[in-house]
Order: sequence, then structure tokens, then C-alpha cells
Amino acid sequence: MSVALPTAIVVTTLLVLIFLGCPIFVSLGMSGAIGILLMRGWAGISQAPLAMFGQLESFTLVAVPLFILMGEALFHTGIGGDLYGALSKWLRGLPGGLAVASIYACAIFGAMCGVSIAGVATIGVMAVPEMRKRGYETSFAAGSVTAAGALAMLIPPSLLFILYGELARESVGKLFIGGIIPGIILATMMSIYVIVRVIRNPSLAPKEMGGVTWREKFGSLTKVWPAVVLIALVLGTIYTGVCTPTESAAIGSAGAFIIAAVVYRAINVKSTREILRASLLTTGAICAILACAMIFSQFLNLVRIPDAIAAWAVSMEIPRYGVVIILMLFLILLGMFIDGASMVIVTTPIVLPAILALGFDSLWYGVVLLINLEMAVITPPVGLNLYTMKSVLPELDIGDIIRGTMPYVAIEVLCLLIFIFFPKLTLWLPSTMG
Repeated sequence: MSVALPTAIVVTTLLVLIFLGCPIFVSLGMSGAIGILLMRGWAGISQAPLAMFGQLESFTLVAVPLFILMGEALFHTGIGGDLYGALSKWLRGLPGGLAVASIYACAIFGAMCGVSIAGVATIGVMAVPEMRKRGYETSFAAGSVTAAGALAMLIPPSLLFILYGELARESVGKLFIGGIIPGIILATMMSIYVIVRVIRNPSLAPKEMGGVTWREKFGSLTKVWPAVVLIALVLGTIYTGVCTPTESAAIGSAGAFIIAAVVYRAINVKSTREILRASLLTTGAICAILACAMIFSQFLNLVRIPDAIAAWAVSMEIPRYGVVIILMLFLILLGMFIDGASMVIVTTPIVLPAILALGFDSLWYGVVLLINLEMAVITPPVGLNLYTMKSVLPELDIGDIIRGTMPYVAIEVLCLLIFIFFPKLTLWLPSTMG
């Protein structure tokens, strides 16, 4: 059978199911199964369960539930509020200091949980009302937190790096370390935007009256430093080669429970049950998508779509960076309709062969991909961070949230271009690992 008709049927089925609101794992599994059935018959379908379970038999993937457990334990401590309070005291003197504090609080909290919506919910519920109370313009305040929450996708320990590393057969440890410099640069670019915008239009964020004593500044760090030390320990053991990402995830989850129990005294039977339940649901969702994506990937390999995309990329009579930008534009468009985890799982088997055929590094592409996907959670119509902000602060208008967030999309694009054309910024730190 010609591959054109089955491919058209599978792609159409996938798009229809997605736009009908079916869960992404159902859409991937059903469309992939239909394609395999058309190409190989029932004999091909009978192999699908083995492929699904085989996809999940990986030591690296054990890090996923452990890092989720770490994030959930810290989430229940209320450390996000303490973190924002500490940074707001230290950065109050800057123009738009509370918004800058929100950005860095989201970045640091992202290093604790690796999930963007958790940062938006935790920091946003405290920071946005505080900024509004002090006269900050509503969309300006909401936009800074909504956009900065996406930094959790890039700053380690990012769950998306684990998924990409497993699919691309790339070192998750090197991906983690490779995301540090881009994460810091992107957070700094967002902060510079806030400062410049407030200098040009002071009405967006009135100047703070009154100072903060050094005693208050250092006192604000008392509850924050254990979690910051835990992050440094997790990433430090990976960087030095002492632990694999999975082993460091075990250290992180155990350390998070110790901090929650000893420093915050937030661990009891009820909170433990909630932590385990939330971790189980998130892990189950990710594993379901990953398993069903294997069926879809099997179909793609049957019709040799990755090979075709790679051949197309090499045959293009334009510079290879031009091809990369075309692929990035495709991913930005697709990201407006599909969440980040699904994007990594669906697009990596298709796009990565083309990237490798052009002579680029898979580690570099993993970091660039996640910078791209940060835009997916802050752009309508399916931007998860936008609706998370609306859900935790229902009094905000969704239009104000979107309007305040859109300038940060331009910042993300600029950062994306920087790391596309200067790959050494991504590759240098992983090259120094132990």
C-alpha cells in the first residue's frame, strides 16, 4: 500500500481528535493504531502493547516521579511565598522591583519543581495581589508572573529534559546543566525588560516608599536557604558526575520531605496523602502520553517520515540555520495548540533526524527546543500558564493576563535566536562536567 493515504488518514485523525478535545494520549494512541493497522494489519497491532511497556522500561524515567515528588513536597511547604518575600526585600530598590522579584522567584521555584504551572500558581497567588495593592498596573503585574512561570520548563530539573533525553538518547545530566545558562539569561532578559519599561513609564509600577533594613533582608532568608541548598546539592551531584539524574532525584525527593517536615513542619498524614496523590496523577499522565506516543512513533517509522523530513532538510537550498528557523516557526505554531510534554514526545522523533542531518548537536537542539516550548504555555488559545493565572486569581480578566504576557513572547523569540546562532552558550557548561 502507498504510504500517502495512510499518512493522510493518521494525520487527519490526530488533528480531529485534538480539536475535539480528546486527551493527547488518546489522540496519539488511536491515530497511531489506525496507521499501523492500515500498514501491517492486526499482526502489527498485536505488537503495540509490548512497544508501550518497552518505552517505559528505563532507569532514566524513574527520575520523573522522584522529581515530581520533590516539587510537590516543597509546594506544600509554602516556600514559594517565603521565596517571593525574600526577593522582594532584596530587590525593592529596583524600578519594578516586585515584578523583578516575581521573575526570579519563579525561576528559583522552577528549579524546585520543574513544572511551569506550579510556579505560576504558587508565586502568582501572592505576588500579583501584592503588586496590585502597591499600584502596579494589572496586566503588567500578571504578565511578569505568567511568563516567568515558564522558566521551570528550561531550568533544571526540568521534566521535559528527561522526556527529551529518553527519546533522543541524550544525556539527561548534560541537558540539565545545559539549561542553566539559558535559564539565567532568559530570566535576566525578562527582568531588564521590566526595569526599562518602568523607567520609560513609571505609572506601571510606582516607586516603593521606605527602605528595608539589612536585618530584615537577611532574616527573610532563614526559611529559604535549605531549599536553595537542596537545589545546589541536586545539580552539583549531577555536574560533578557523582550521581546520575535518577540518583540525584532520589536525593532531592528525600531532602524535600526533610525540609518540609523539619523546617516547615508541613508533613502530616493528610499532606502526605495529597503529595503522593498529586505526584501519582502527574506521573501517570506523563507515562500515558509517553506510552501512547510510542505507537504513533512506530507508525512514523513504518512510513519513514523522519527519514523524509531529514532528506528534505538537507536538500533545501538555503543555509542550514534558515532550515532551523523554519522548523522553529513550525514548532511555535504547533505549540499554540499542544502542551509542552506532548510537543516533546510527538515532535522529537520527527524533527531530531533533520537536525542531526544538518550537522547540529542533539544536546543543543534539546535546549533550543525547550526555549521554544516556553512560548507554548504563554500563547493562546492553549497557553496553560494563562489559564492557571486566571484560575488562581479569578478576579483578573483573561484579556489583561494575555496582554501583559505577550511582550515576553518577543523576549523568548529573541533569546531563541541568540541560542540558535551561538550554540557554544549552550554547550560550554556541559563540556566542563565531571
